[in-house]
Amino acid sequence: MALLICPKCKERSFTWFVGGKAGLTTWSCFDCDYEAKEVENNNSACENCGEISKIKLKDKEKEYWWCSNCNTTSDIQKQP
Repeated sequence: MALLICPKCKERSFTWFVGGKAGLTTWSCFDCDYEAKEVENNNSACENCGEISKIKLKDKEKEYWWCSNCNTTSDIQKQP
């Protein structure tokens, strides 16, 4: 499995694993120990690069979109 660029530390040390009783996908960085859960396991098209590689991640502080192809992140807008 290829290592991707971590959205937090920007090092090529970000990868995923499936674990726990619920079988949730967890993304983890070997360099900075950042960890985020994948909220939905269906990829969307990235507005930046056009690839179907944008996923929703949630860490201890926020929920956001992250593209594994071009490494862009964007905040998720809350509905009123």
